Parts: sequence; C-alpha cells; structure tokens
Amino acid sequence: MSHKRYSRRDEPLHSMDLSVCHRVLDHIRNEQGIEASSDESDRIASIIIEFYRQGVRDEKQLHTLIDVARGFAHRS
Repeated sequence: MSHKRYSRRDEPLHSMDLSVCHRVLDHIRNEQGIEASSDESDRIASIIIEFYRQGVRDEKQLHTLIDVARGFAHRS
C-alpha cells in the first residue's frame, strides 16, 4: 500500500478561498485599470492562487506580493 503524502497545495480551493482570491483580483484590476478578460488579469489570478495555496491568506499581503511579483514598489 502506498503512503503518498499530500500537501495543502493539493487540496481543492473552496468557495470561501476563491472569494478571498477574487476580492484581491478585483481590487487590483479596479485600481490599475486592467480588463477582466485580459491576459494580464489571467496572470494575476494565477499568481494570487499560487500564493494562496502556499499559505498566504491575508488579502493585504496577497495584494502586496502581487505588486512585488509585477515589479511595483510596496505601498504604505
């Protein structure tokens, strides 16, 4: 019998998880004038989900990490 280990990253995201990620994405898109159907929006969504799966749950931290990942300076 195999004793395969699963990490939190392997678990599916639930509606509450997706709501957090979506709020962050909406805020960034509205703030920076990014179209919802754009490739840039898709890239940002992927990065948000990746950070979330790595354990970042705070919306402000997610927003800051996205800014850094996209090369924007940290906001105060």
